[in-house]
Amino acid sequence: MSLQATIAKLLLKLPEPWLVKMAGGKPVKIGGRVLDPHFQFIAHGASRQPPMSSLEAAQGRAASAAGLAMFQAPPEPGVSWENFELTAPGRNIPVRLYRPESQDPAAPMMVFFHFGGGVIGDLETCHAFATMIASAARCPVLSVDYRLAPEHKWPAGLEDCEFAYEWALKNAEKYGAPAGEAAIGGDSMGGNFSAIIAQEARRNGIPVPVLQLLIYPATDISEELPSRTLYGETYPLSTDTMNWFMGHYLPEGADITDLRISPAQEMNLEGLPPAIVVTAGFDPLVDEGKAYADRLDAAGVDTVYKCYDSLAHGFTAFTGVSPAADRACREIAGMVRDAYARHPASG
Repeated sequence: MSLQATIAKLLLKLPEPWLVKMAGGKPVKIGGRVLDPHFQFIAHGASRQPPMSSLEAAQGRAASAAGLAMFQAPPEPGVSWENFELTAPGRNIPVRLYRPESQDPAAPMMVFFHFGGGVIGDLETCHAFATMIASAARCPVLSVDYRLAPEHKWPAGLEDCEFAYEWALKNAEKYGAPAGEAAIGGDSMGGNFSAIIAQEARRNGIPVPVLQLLIYPATDISEELPSRTLYGETYPLSTDTMNWFMGHYLPEGADITDLRISPAQEMNLEGLPPAIVVTAGFDPLVDEGKAYADRLDAAGVDTVYKCYDSLAHGFTAFTGVSPAADRACREIAGMVRDAYARHPASG
């Protein structure tokens, strides 16, 4: 860890009023919400760095990886993992499989997709959080290193995630989980992929996931709800950064109302699997996540919704520096455990 990173981590252990004082002097308040002091301090420092939109994709990946490496908590004790590749037509898909020591044979495998706008992120992005899910839900977690844009534009990354889900259906039993079923989950773009895969499974007649975990999901690229503007200048996801992501992710001429880009454009949500939908208060995507959760609930889908008002987009990767983010992620992992307890296979 660099000297700068070490100093930053030490400073982030200071009392919250001190962090606020060093990051503008007053709490950040937008839309009736008050930003977590740790995020305020980090955002204040990040404001002195070049914006993501000024970087090439490879530079953005490197900068993001370096920052996130010092923000995550250590992995949970009692969880082991192994890296391997899934052999798909024309490519191999790197994955990481986590297993807890006290695995519950009735707990389905969860296939998890990291955040990053389809452009940045890798298996390290969600490493600590994946171990939290594995530990709390006592299930194997398959984290997927899907292809990224602009080298591989939509739908390449989505297709990798679909392949991984179908692989899990066929192979979960080998890893001590129930045969022929799996859950899916992800944050931001990973939440987008998860919502799409749940819908595609229903359309195509393959087993639907036993659970969809959608954390601050991007559900509708085509519609701009008020939070896109209200929280359009927040860290780490701003409107400018979102546009940078989509400029790399989508091929020229893509129809942004396509259900495989904007799953909220699907009018019929009946029959979709139980859902946990989580949003962050300081996030341009908070309104669309809440709207999708409301529509799932109205369609009769068993839906749990929670907004962590003081947190910002991407908080699953900030568990090592924000106690509020750590508590939220542990609570989400507990939601997965509780959802599994309601699943018929658990009884």
